This record gives sequence, C-alpha cells and structure tokens, in this order.
Amino acid sequence: MRGKRIVFESKGQATLVEAAVPAPGPEDIVIENDYTVISAGTERANLLQLPNTVTVEKGFPYFPGYSGAGRVCAVGDQVDTFKVGDRVVVNWGGHRSHTVKHASNFLKIDDDSIDLLDAAFAPIAAFSFLGVRKLQIQLGESAMIAGLGILGVFAVQLAALSGATPVLALDFDAKRRELALKLGADAAFAPDDKDLIDKVKAATGGDGPNAVVEVSGSAAALQQALEYIAWEGRISLLGCTRVSDTPIDFYKYVHRRGISLIGAHTFTRARHESAPGRWTEMDDYRTFLKLVAAGKLQTRPLISEIISPEEAPSAFARLANADSTPLGIVIDWRTTR
Repeated sequence: MRGKRIVFESKGQATLVEAAVPAPGPEDIVIENDYTVISAGTERANLLQLPNTVTVEKGFPYFPGYSGAGRVCAVGDQVDTFKVGDRVVVNWGGHRSHTVKHASNFLKIDDDSIDLLDAAFAPIAAFSFLGVRKLQIQLGESAMIAGLGILGVFAVQLAALSGATPVLALDFDAKRRELALKLGADAAFAPDDKDLIDKVKAATGGDGPNAVVEVSGSAAALQQALEYIAWEGRISLLGCTRVSDTPIDFYKYVHRRGISLIGAHTFTRARHESAPGRWTEMDDYRTFLKLVAAGKLQTRPLISEIISPEEAPSAFARLANADSTPLGIVIDWRTTR
C-alpha cells in the first residue's frame, strides 16, 4: 500500500512525498489518519534548524508531526485491544496519511460524540496540561499565561479549570488577547505596555501572579515574568527557550525572592504511572477527551485553517517566513483516500 507524508528535506524545504505503508508487525496497528495538527513553534524551529532542535542535532531529512487522530485500518496478529474501524488519538505519528506503530502507542476514543477533528489536538494540548499541572495551582491562586500560541491558549483554559483566579494572559497580538478573554482569561496585556508590571500587580491585588506558564520561549519574556511574579511564585518553562539571549540576575529575581523555575518539557513526564503534577501522556489524553466531550475545553477557536496535504508545503513555507506563528493549522488527510 502507498501513502503520503510530509518531510523536511533540507533547511526551509518541506515536501509532500509518496511513501510505502508497511504491513503491521504482530503487535502493531495501522492507522488511516483523518487529521494531523501542525505544532507551529516546534515544527518551524526544526524546519529552520534553530538552536536546540532535532535538526541541529541529527540533520535532515526530518519528519515533522506529533498530533493527530484517525481510524484503525489493519491490526497485527497478536493485537486484541483494537479492531478495524476503531477511532484513536495518534501521537508522534508524523504528518502522513498512515501511521504504523506498536498498539500501545495509541489511545482508543470510545466516546462517539467526540469528533476526530477535536481529538487530533490531544497530543498538543497535553503539553499545556503538563505546563499547568507542574505549577500545582491551588484554588484562588492567580496565574499568568505568557504567550498565546496554541499551547498558551490551551493553558489559559486549563488554568481557569484548575481554579486559578484571576487568570491573566500576555501576548503582542491583540486578536490572541481577545481570544484568551473569550476562553477564560480575566484580563489580557501586551508585553510592550510601558505600565505592564504595575497593571499585572494591580490585577492580582498588588502581589503579582502566584504561578506563570511561560509559553513564548523567549528569554526576554522569562526576565519580564521574573519582574511581575509574586514572592515565592512558580514559573513553568513550557515554551522552548532555544536561545539564551537575555542576561538574568538570578540572585535578584530568583534566589532572593524564592522563585521556582520548573522545566516542563514533555520528556519529563511520568512514563508509567501518574502522580501529582506528573501525569502520563495517555492520562492527559483521556482527560483532554473528557473535557472536550463535556464542553469544558475548546479546540475549534484555535483552528487557523484546514488544508489538504498538497497545500502543506506552501503552508510550511509561509510558516518559515512568518513574523509570528499561526495557532492551529490542520492537515486533512481524508482527501488522500
């Protein structure tokens, strides 16, 4: 069987290519992907071979894509947990028409009310779950989400669901600030507001937020967060700060004030059993699906556009040259069947 996939062949060059779909091994399943979601920040960084990326470490070709959803179209001889036709969340499967992996890598979607377009966001949203969970927000604590890309907009919703009050949001883009307000933020600010520190502290009763999810990946944004955060506050570093281009006075802003800086890379997850602040990927996927089914977590406002696989190379070209990344670009693979 033949399928299609996206490959970064060289720096700045994304291509749609034909690829063989292997038969499943005894414990594998084959998925026909309905949708995959572009993780704009991560995939742009690898496309451009920015510092601290896989393409810097290993070079090209690189196969992007880690978030999607589809249907089982074949199962290995020893698989008894899935059957043809089951709908699943696809993680780390690439932007491709078909994904073949060990059955343990997939989560079955049992709730028929959940659309696969929503389910395709589960692996991306799980990053935001991690960034919020690691802060262990207590009811009534204040929280700031710094950076309103796709992870930040999910984090706004999750901080509100966790009981943070108020939930604040920070981004240069006025439309993203407006979206954050619609999805649960109590106030939203621009990082270049000359009165930002005073306004953030005023919105939190004078102390600053107790918890900050830093999603922008900017060292300057981290420095700014250290200036407005409350005494003994916690900052989860969810965004990938790939370039340390801003000096930070750690004594003044971290050590003396008792600030906790918490790494929230997905590779820090618990692998087998969830614990407070450290849930497994699969447990976060399950929670995501429950919240979506209950109408408590929204994905559709995060969709910038839905494109065909043939349009994907030009979408990546636009992404490479963009001043700011879009929220959620979804690739619809159903057209390849």
